[in-house]
Amino acid sequence: MGLFGFGDDEEQEQFTAPVDPNWVHSRAGGFFPLLSMDPEEQGLNKIGGVFLIWHTGVRPEWVYAGHTNDLASALHYAGNNPDINYYEKNGGLFVAWAPVMEKYRPGVVKYLQQNFKTQIANPEAFEEKTVPVPVTAPLAKKKQAP
Repeated sequence: MGLFGFGDDEEQEQFTAPVDPNWVHSRAGGFFPLLSMDPEEQGLNKIGGVFLIWHTGVRPEWVYAGHTNDLASALHYAGNNPDINYYEKNGGLFVAWAPVMEKYRPGVVKYLQQNFKTQIANPEAFEEKTVPVPVTAPLAKKKQAP
């Protein structure tokens, strides 16, 4: 299991420092272009987790954060959402996802929205009382020397 998949304790752990949720990287160590990536090809059918979309360009910005029980469907929806697609013109949209246990997903999204200042809010992703779960930003991996 992905992030926070340790222990059998039913109580929610308290996190004070950001945790790396093991964002999925492309084979080259970067991230996937949202609009040209095939979620099924990446094996995301019925796979749950969190995702974060951003645009690159002169002034990169975080665009949207979400969680789901089916990353393939959620990423197709995001790729067809005109509010999200609006940012494609700003250097392209990219996406990272991480397998996070269901009980932590709303907290991760709340943290991402609050601390990464996403351009598009996702108020249905968590409740007001949801405790934010701090995670690190997706960072490209350095290429390994052969």
